[in-house]
Amino acid sequence: MRVIVVGAGVVGTMHAWQAVERGHEVVHIEREAEARGASVRNFGLVWVSGRAGGVELQTALRARELWEGIGARVPGLGFRPNGSLTIVTNEAELAVAEAALALPDAAERGYKLLDAAEARALNPALRGEFTGALWCERDGAVEPRVAQRALKEALLASGRYTFVGGREVREVTGPGAVRDDHGVTHTGDAVVLCTGAWLGGLVRELVPELPVRRVRLQMMQTAPLGEALTTSVADADSFRYYPAFRGDALDAMAAAQQQPPVAAEHKMQLLMVQRADGDLTIGDTHEYAEPFGFDVVEDPYEHLSRVVEGIIGRPLPAIRHRWAGVYAQCTDTARVVHRERVADGVWLVTGPGGRGMTCSPAIAETTANELGW
Repeated sequence: MRVIVVGAGVVGTMHAWQAVERGHEVVHIEREAEARGASVRNFGLVWVSGRAGGVELQTALRARELWEGIGARVPGLGFRPNGSLTIVTNEAELAVAEAALALPDAAERGYKLLDAAEARALNPALRGEFTGALWCERDGAVEPRVAQRALKEALLASGRYTFVGGREVREVTGPGAVRDDHGVTHTGDAVVLCTGAWLGGLVRELVPELPVRRVRLQMMQTAPLGEALTTSVADADSFRYYPAFRGDALDAMAAAQQQPPVAAEHKMQLLMVQRADGDLTIGDTHEYAEPFGFDVVEDPYEHLSRVVEGIIGRPLPAIRHRWAGVYAQCTDTARVVHRERVADGVWLVTGPGGRGMTCSPAIAETTANELGW
């Protein structure tokens, strides 16, 4: 079987991985020289803790299992099962963490409530003042700036994988066939379009009423911290963002404490993970109404810096990089991904939203199973 995968972000690359693993030949087409979108502009978090119970959580848990297996074979991914700590600073936030422990799937997530001393014992870099933390043992991390590159090298070594960069697919020319902007037609038994936030052009022609929207975010990366941040870290604003924490305790927290104006305006949470070289990746904001701004604004970075400094109890290292990214999210946010047959032998897979890095291995596995690869 010959599979044409369009899009070399993490979702497309995992589809290529699944096809090669199952013994098929893959032609992988990317409009840039390599992935440049949300797949390289994210935290690299394999984030189980806040996922909605049911399909979303099961997808994330399966993806976490797949990431660990792939990471053992492709060390360049930088996979590590570092877990996460969501920091709480008062009784209202603590109540949300306690409610999470009562979820029927809390054990699957690896939840445990720690006091401040226990959290610092697990992550000694956290020297600030806080009440405690919700530990999620099943969270992990990879290196987003190099993960697709490492996977590509492993795929090339299979002898059944061809990468075609700098080509934009413009047209579906027949069953399992597409033409690129160099006039070359690529023919296979199946085409999978994993075009990320690129929802115009061919995608719009194929699906004019696609139930997917785009979301813009801002993030930053510091110089090395100078010590190990042994877990990923979130603040209690992440409770507001992730569906696992919805309920009476979260409603009470929201009523008891308003977000700072800048955090509310930019729909912010703190997520933080340390890179392999010691840098910290920190974010993020959420912007849903297009047209998006073309510039990055400084207030969110200042807010995040204050929050981080309060948790680590020391000045933040110098910020070396600031950036914006855009990802595609299903308008029905309860859906993990939009998967649709858009032409004979052609499928579109898009819209995982902020779950793309976490869930992509399981999303691709499901596609492969449904298409009978």
